[in-house]
Amino acid sequence: MITAEALVKRYGTKVAVDSIDFSVRPGQVTGFLGPNGAGKSTTMRMIVGLDRPTAGRVEVNGRPYREHRAPLREVGVLLDAKAAHAGRSAYKHLLSIAATHGIGAKRVREVIGLAGLDSVAGKRVGGFSLGMGQRLGIATALLGDPATIILDEPVNGLDPEGVRWVRTLMRSLAAEGRTVLLSSHLMSEMAQTADRLIVIGRGRILADDAIGDVISGATRSTTRVRTRETERLMATIAAPGVVVSLLADGAIEITGLTAEQVAVAASAAGIVLHEVASVSGSLEEAYIALTAGEVEYRSSNIVQEGAVR
Repeated sequence: MITAEALVKRYGTKVAVDSIDFSVRPGQVTGFLGPNGAGKSTTMRMIVGLDRPTAGRVEVNGRPYREHRAPLREVGVLLDAKAAHAGRSAYKHLLSIAATHGIGAKRVREVIGLAGLDSVAGKRVGGFSLGMGQRLGIATALLGDPATIILDEPVNGLDPEGVRWVRTLMRSLAAEGRTVLLSSHLMSEMAQTADRLIVIGRGRILADDAIGDVISGATRSTTRVRTRETERLMATIAAPGVVVSLLADGAIEITGLTAEQVAVAASAAGIVLHEVASVSGSLEEAYIALTAGEVEYRSSNIVQEGAVR
């Protein structure tokens, strides 16, 4: 488990992390989201003792990371896939790290197999692709069979099979009762992997809840309808708080009524519906809504004619 209380990090006059409180619980995958410069990397570095907090406290499995006698057995971390010595083979890299904690060669071979690196275990890390480096970083994180796993952008450079492997692995680790903290900018992947989300912006927590509650709290649900009696339906459901929009494909989008309420009203009026469905907001929409005022670097939405060739 990871717990942070009033956690602050300043670099001179810049506040990177602004007195945040959160917990990452065992048995679930917690997604960690935020724009560039939001404080995600700084927070993760403080969790594993690479940066000291200016104020506050963060603990992993009941104590600060620096106080663990065998940290590799407590916390598995991937913050930089390029951290391995370029001249060593994948096997020798893992073996050297394992030796610091008395972990044997058997476990090294196990994580090599788990990461799908058997065929390249004897090759130098300097020749690895980004995806292979990510697999090696994940293997390193799992080397001590830790109770807590922290991975920063673990699917960068992975092909679809690799992305699916990471997703399945994270879910299985959480199912074993481990604590999993996962950072990624891929909203579609996070939506399939995470049980809970922590969203940070400009060093402050913007949301900390179950993924479904974060989405529902930051987006609106609508009802999509198709009928040949559009005007009659609009008149039938007209009421304060009900907003009806005609879509380009001929469907109707209704805000303020559930699909069931629309269907009941249409049935009572003898209106035949060819389609009625609830449309929920997406994680991407929720993320953009939450972080709209927290983005450090913003591009213009206007491209002048002739500016791009």
